[in-house]
Amino acid sequence: MEPETRVLSPFCGRLRSKKACFLDAPPRTTEEIMDGSNHCWCDQTKMAVGPDRDLVGPEECRRGRDCYVPWGSARA
Repeated sequence: MEPETRVLSPFCGRLRSKKACFLDAPPRTTEEIMDGSNHCWCDQTKMAVGPDRDLVGPEECRRGRDCYVPWGSARA
């Protein structure tokens, strides 16, 4: 039997924004990440594109993307 995996956030652990810097817990909704600027970036590339060269954002940076890393992972 496999251990249960607890999902801390639906978003990649490398997704960053100014608003997310002030969170006390992993973001659970898009509203917790995005502010009026609608700007976010990948913590690995430090740009608005991820390591796979696709755009970064709450709708894009989720499980299933090749570069996805779960929140709380040692790789995030």
